[in-house]
Amino acid sequence: MYRTRRPAKMFVGLMAAAVLSTTLGACASSTGADDGEITIGLAVPNQQSPFYVAIRKWVEDEAKRENVKVLVADAKNDADDQVSQVQDFITRGVDGLIYIPAGAAAATVPVRAAKSAEIPVVTVDRNPKDAPGDTFIATDSVAAAQELGEWVVKNAGDKGNLAIIQGQLGTTPEEARDQGFKKGIEGSGIKEVARQASKAWLQDEGYQITTDLLQAHPNIDIIFGRADGLALGAAQAARNAGSKDMLVVGFDGDPSGLEAVKSGLLAATVTQQTTAMGKLAVQSTLKLIKKEQVPAEQLQKGILTTSENVDEYIANHP
Repeated sequence: MYRTRRPAKMFVGLMAAAVLSTTLGACASSTGADDGEITIGLAVPNQQSPFYVAIRKWVEDEAKRENVKVLVADAKNDADDQVSQVQDFITRGVDGLIYIPAGAAAATVPVRAAKSAEIPVVTVDRNPKDAPGDTFIATDSVAAAQELGEWVVKNAGDKGNLAIIQGQLGTTPEEARDQGFKKGIEGSGIKEVARQASKAWLQDEGYQITTDLLQAHPNIDIIFGRADGLALGAAQAARNAGSKDMLVVGFDGDPSGLEAVKSGLLAATVTQQTTAMGKLAVQSTLKLIKKEQVPAEQLQKGILTTSENVDEYIANHP
């Protein structure tokens, strides 16, 4: 067992739930508004999750390199607010939209609204089933979660009682990670004894859910938190409950998750290539604005990360 187009843009302040990023230099391209500048709207679910913070950083960095403006809207985990924020982007005449839905509910509305306004949409991490983006950029979570599951089977000695701390139900990453992990442990002696969903993939949720699950199922000795935040909360709850031999794994490769793998608090995680994904989102948006062809899906490899290779990704996050 393991041990631990459109009218000229008026750049005024966005509504309270949105944030206007630093204005970047003008682009020489004639594509976009009358002022000759290209503007991309970036809609994110929140700025609490390190994953979304990282995507924002690399989108803004790549946009700066390309002399493109970025408007950022933080939905604060409110899908209805996000619909309003994207509509505000449309009203302001953005040239393209990078969109991470705040949840499964109402996720299709911003995509349909943007496409009705002839604005190309790049979806990242989550892709509305009934209204997909023009291209979808994400980790290949099915393959990565399967590899993680196989690693768990090997390192748990092919047996154990598993609890799953889920992400938001109905979202692309939750469903893909569930599918892959099930494949990874299929045919093993690991038995799933409990699962419960979070609302926002956050650490405090992982802590509370795990505290409750351990009271109901004290025989749990393996936990998969669908995000590093959930896994970190789960690991802390397990330690507080005296479960020192708990094998806890996560998914994301957040800085805090990587440090937890290094310290032994987490046994393993999957590192998502947020640097590459943020840059690719900008480049794909620019291609779509220019009417160039972009693949419908652009899945990136998730990197199984353990104590053996974690230092590499702490030093240089992919």
